[in-house]
Amino acid sequence: MFLVTPAYAQAAGGAAASGSDILIQMAPFGIILLIMYFLILRPQQQRAKQHEKMVSNIRRGDTVITNGGLIGRVSKATDDAEIEIEIAPNVRIRQLRGGIAEVRAKGEPVKDEPANKNKKDARKDTVKAEPAKIEAAKPEPTQDAPAANEPPKDKA
Repeated sequence: MFLVTPAYAQAAGGAAASGSDILIQMAPFGIILLIMYFLILRPQQQRAKQHEKMVSNIRRGDTVITNGGLIGRVSKATDDAEIEIEIAPNVRIRQLRGGIAEVRAKGEPVKDEPANKNKKDARKDTVKAEPAKIEAAKPEPTQDAPAANEPPKDKA
């Protein structure tokens, strides 16, 4: 008759979860999904829109870089999904617009190094290397051989 312990009695009353308990338990998952949206999904969508706009604005004469790494000048750009790229003199290829990785405007130079403002400053920045001085190696005297500065000793 007294086989029911207090632990079983407490579990029976607390088994029914209220609506606020479920919300508190699900709140961390909602926060994680919100963070994922702002850190991963939204920037991805913005990059996709920028790429689509860039590809749709390709004009004849623009320098483009394909996803495969080919660099060429657009020789024919129509409204359809393909463009014609000249990768060498008299060598033209057809490329899908979606396969373009980067578009460089007409006459845009490749920026390898920042330009120096003054030639005087450029000369100061360069370091002139001096040729290394090579000296002849002097043999070290051993115990059997006399030193170069000492006169030879007679063994008499």
